[in-house]
Amino acid sequence: MIAIIVGTHGMFSEELIKSSEMIFGIQENIGYVTFKPGEGTDDLVNKYNTLLGELDCTDGVLFMVDLFGGSPFNAASMIAMKNNNIEIISGVNLPMLLETFGSRSFSTLSELVKVAENSGKDSIRPLIKMIAKSEEDEL
Repeated sequence: MIAIIVGTHGMFSEELIKSSEMIFGIQENIGYVTFKPGEGTDDLVNKYNTLLGELDCTDGVLFMVDLFGGSPFNAASMIAMKNNNIEIISGVNLPMLLETFGSRSFSTLSELVKVAENSGKDSIRPLIKMIAKSEEDEL
């Protein structure tokens, strides 16, 4: 099964995994890294490498980070650029993580990146437009 590492600014990654497991159940082969004030990219690289040593990375690793170009992304990029079996997706959110959990047992790494990307985008919906569309459908 593809390993997942969630890396974010602050405690968001830890809480995101806790929230997703409330909904989807406890997950295996997953970890998180928090980026705290005063830390730098080297600290993140070290945290990521520690997790990589603890997880089963045989089927690949998907880094899910909060911001494209942010420190968690940059540190993951340093590792991914040296390994063909590691991918990164930014903009991690709860629906994206849930869809990824549901698909990782039967998806390749590249397929899982697409699942994450599509579910992340598809989960963004404005309430006002949904109400207006619903009213139009009733007419």
